[in-house]
Amino acid sequence: MEYNKLIEDCWNDRSLLKDPQTIQAVKSVIDQLDKGIIRVAEPGAEGEKWTVNEWVKKAILLYFVSQTMQTEEVGIFEYHDKIPLKKEYKSKGVRVVPPAVARYGSFIAAGAILMPSYVNVGAYVDERTMVDTWATVGSCAQIGKDVHLSGGVGIGGVLEPPQASPVIVEDGAFIGSRCIVVEGAHIGKRAVLGAGVTITGNSKIIDVTGASPVEYRGYVPANSVVIPGSIAKEFPAGSYQVPCALIIGQRKESTDLKTSLNDALRENNVTV
Repeated sequence: MEYNKLIEDCWNDRSLLKDPQTIQAVKSVIDQLDKGIIRVAEPGAEGEKWTVNEWVKKAILLYFVSQTMQTEEVGIFEYHDKIPLKKEYKSKGVRVVPPAVARYGSFIAAGAILMPSYVNVGAYVDERTMVDTWATVGSCAQIGKDVHLSGGVGIGGVLEPPQASPVIVEDGAFIGSRCIVVEGAHIGKRAVLGAGVTITGNSKIIDVTGASPVEYRGYVPANSVVIPGSIAKEFPAGSYQVPCALIIGQRKESTDLKTSLNDALRENNVTV
């Protein structure tokens, strides 16, 4: 059944939340998100932009409105929320280390590992990805296969406005300790972010590997090795340094992921 029209109609007329068919449509969308059948954002063909499914984000927001607060007990822990916790990890082939938490409506693929961490509703975490200790994957974030989110990484969530692009981290990327990636930032395949890099949808990412700098906004190209940097900006009170990110090298395509990562860090002296 196609739910997008029912969701769009309800988004424009909240009185429809009293309609059982509409409520069932909202719940079915969240269930399909939980199972990975649908996604908040989908990759296009190679080289094409991702597509954001705004109606899916609207369904998540309507789910919040339609649900009542419930108490849930997990061992010695008690939770009180509108969205239940994700369950049945064994059947899904996911390793979860206490006290990691993922909300129902997030998708965690087989082979993924959740160290003590948090994954919010609408997020998509693909196969063999490591979400390391105290890392967070915000609502609707799209994390690819074989990604490593190091300790304390903050992947931001984007629910409103519905047309806003979620954070995208593509296959094979390595996100170093305490990095912050938020507000529609897009990290390309196999990119390496050194410790403490901050990327937003408007961040300047400057490739300094050539004779002249090349600037990107909110996008880290595939295979890039990135470290924190700063750039001068003029204010009424004078010139001051503001944060940016610097591309200082490339991860080699000719070697496997592990060897390539080690080479990138050693050759470019990046701390992770």
